[in-house]
Formats: sequence, C-alpha cells, structure tokens
Amino acid sequence: MRVISGKARGTKLSSIESITTRPTLDRVKESLFNILQEDVNQKVILDLFAGSGALGIEALSRNAKYVVFCDNNKQAIQMIKTNLEKTRLIEKTEIVNMDYKKCIELLNAKKQKFDLIFLDPPYKDDIAVDSLKQIIKNKLLNNKGIVVIETDEVNRDLKELNEAMTTELQNVRIFDQRKYGRASLIFLKSD
Repeated sequence: MRVISGKARGTKLSSIESITTRPTLDRVKESLFNILQEDVNQKVILDLFAGSGALGIEALSRNAKYVVFCDNNKQAIQMIKTNLEKTRLIEKTEIVNMDYKKCIELLNAKKQKFDLIFLDPPYKDDIAVDSLKQIIKNKLLNNKGIVVIETDEVNRDLKELNEAMTTELQNVRIFDQRKYGRASLIFLKSD
C-alpha cells in the first residue's frame, strides 16, 4: 500500500492486518481519485472509518486543505499517526479516536462541515448507510458535497440507500458506482 500521487507519492504506508480493518487496494484508490480529481484540491475532508488513513493521506498528498481522520480502533489511530509522520502531512489534520456516531456529534458541535467524506466501515457491520444518515442529519456535508462509500455488499447498501433517499436522504443522489472485484464504490452528492 502506497501513496499514488502528489507530494507524498511513492511513500509506503503501514496497515494493520485484522478482521475489522482492511486497506483499500491501490488500484481501487487510484480509480477513486481519478473519478474525484478536482473534488480533492483545497477541500476539507472527513475519513470516517479511517483504518490506516490511506484515503485521507492520498487526499492530503493531492493538496486537500484539511482532513479529519476518525477510527474507534486504537491500533488504527497509531497507524494513522505513523503514516502521517512518514508522509510529513500531519500538520493539516485532526485525529479522533471514537465511535462514528460520537465523532459525528462532536464534529456537529464544533460546526465543522466537509466537502468530501469517505465511508469505508467494516463490511460486516452494515453501518455505511446509517453513518450517511447521521452525517446528513447533523449537517456535516457542504452543499454539493460528495460522499464515497466503499462496500462489498453493494446490493444491500444500494437497497438501503434507495429506501433512505425517499425519506432522510432526499437531498442526496448517487452519481457514480464502480465495482473492483469484491469492493464496490458508491459516489453520492448532496443537492
């Protein structure tokens, strides 16, 4: 796992091998950032289930303005810090070690807003759509903001998303979807 482009290009990132933490493959990450392109430059980003921090670090390397990393796993938090030190990108970050719901509430209390949010929760937990509902309810996403969900249960998550878009997520629409082997990316935008 490495930083693909930008200031920290080529830097090898450390990751934890566990059942709950699974790094985004380089080819998936490369495709993701090719789709986003200018949606990263000078943007404020939330990497909500950060794991090793690879997605947020890639965004920082590509000139993101600021990234908040959140994970409830202490090992993951240490790995994020290590990777940020390796890439020398730590000064434009905040690292939060807590459950996603508490993190969303904390960010709302601080009146923080984001242009781009990465949601890559443990696949088996089935919390991607719930975390998106919490983000929208707490008004963390800027107008025209983008959310990217990584999942290996695309049918389940799309079904939940479509149901939620008739109620809590009426101002959110899917604008792209890609499949890479087991992993799928769902791109959403707020209106």
